[in-house]
Amino acid sequence: MASSTSSHTAEHEKEEEVEETQQHVEDEDTGAEVAPIVQLEQVTVSTGEENEHVLLDLKAKLYRYDKQGKQWKERGVGNVKFLKHKDSGKVRLVMRQSKTLKICANHAIVPGMSVQEHGGSEKSCVWHAVDFSDEELKAELFCIRFGSVENCKTFMQKFEGITDVVEDENREGSAAAELLERQLNINDGKTEKAGEKVPVAADEEKPESEDGETRSPGEGVTVKEVEDHLRAEDGQTVNAGEERQPSSTS
Repeated sequence: MASSTSSHTAEHEKEEEVEETQQHVEDEDTGAEVAPIVQLEQVTVSTGEENEHVLLDLKAKLYRYDKQGKQWKERGVGNVKFLKHKDSGKVRLVMRQSKTLKICANHAIVPGMSVQEHGGSEKSCVWHAVDFSDEELKAELFCIRFGSVENCKTFMQKFEGITDVVEDENREGSAAAELLERQLNINDGKTEKAGEKVPVAADEEKPESEDGETRSPGEGVTVKEVEDHLRAEDGQTVNAGEERQPSSTS
């Protein structure tokens, strides 16, 4: 019995010794450097939002209405944003899925858009838009659901506020374009008036021939008529140059 116990103890001690040796080998630092098989370069990923200012950023779940199936289909869960371009001032709505960052909504906020509560739910709202998330323009009916009533109201208020600003800018732009068009028309009218030919005054009365017909100068004039005309002019010149004869004295 004693020999069996001592044998068991010896085997146990031997196993512990082997485990310690293996652990020591694993923990030992050889100092060797292993070069990576593939060199990876750091790549800067552009989201296309670098030149835009974030007006609103809220987490929500987005749906789109399938006209063929006549049902709502989920587009994804993520953060919905209103982004305003720093240069043009245009505003768009963008939403990306949380994990994949895939775009599930991407459209501009244009005049005439409206948002309203969906089906009596205070956490959901719907709106129509021409979306470009699938890299082609497509008319969509969206529904978005938020985690709280406050977030939904904030979203709707911001949506309506942006729409009002866009409509005001559109009206101002239309008025300015109309004013510019009128000014151009006025300037064109002045230019045309300035470029019109001044009507030529009526020609002097054309001389009449002996038969009473009116003719243009030089038209049908004979040599004899020219000579007679020259003689008449010479006679008038002579008469004008003659000295008056003194009267005889008695």
